[in-house]
Amino acid sequence: MNAVSTGEQVAFWILGSLAVIGALGMVLARNAVHSALWLVVTMLNLGFFYVINSAPFLGFVQIIVYTGAIMMLFLFVLMLVGRDASDSLIETLRGQRIAAIVLGVGFAALIGTGLARALGSTFTVGLDKANANGNVEGLASLLFTKYVFAFEVTSALLITAAVGAMILAHVEKAKEDKRDQVTRMKERFRPGNYPGPKPGPGIYANTMSVAAPARLPDGNGAERSISPILPVRELTQAEVAPKGTEK
Repeated sequence: MNAVSTGEQVAFWILGSLAVIGALGMVLARNAVHSALWLVVTMLNLGFFYVINSAPFLGFVQIIVYTGAIMMLFLFVLMLVGRDASDSLIETLRGQRIAAIVLGVGFAALIGTGLARALGSTFTVGLDKANANGNVEGLASLLFTKYVFAFEVTSALLITAAVGAMILAHVEKAKEDKRDQVTRMKERFRPGNYPGPKPGPGIYANTMSVAAPARLPDGNGAERSISPILPVRELTQAEVAPKGTEK
């Protein structure tokens, strides 16, 4: 058995720590997009591990296909669906969190047992012959000879999924629904509309004057909403009256 060099040990501890941090971030992140980005960090480190262990083809496939294509497709679907952090608080199926924890622990134990047996007393057979001309050449030979049909079907499936997602996300407006800037300007300044800015969310105002305090939910005035440079003055009935603003 060959001894592990110092460079490999340093790379293992650095990349391994980053991969574990990315995995924890993926599980603990409340936002679905942030969770997917943390998974990208873990996948990048796995690709570097493959390259270090003399498997450049698997390393580049891990980075280009899974990190660059599959994860970007996940992010595209998340942006298309529009999930946010509040969705994780809604449990649509009763007991799904407990079931997910149990199944996750069971799957981790199964993977750990398989790796322990594979890396223990089990010896590989046929790898020397398959990799006689090189690891990349051996994998390419299998992909484009024995497994060419499955490889092409998988490629067609991924392309179909990407095209379908783009078609679902594309919204084309009818010609009569498109409005130019002139039309929007006429609608904004039409009699009965107020062209000025409307109050922000949570502010209940009966006037557009900057000298009038904003209304709190209890009906009292928010004095901090008035700029200190404005003089304090009494409002007349005309100023208090509504100015024709619309909700």
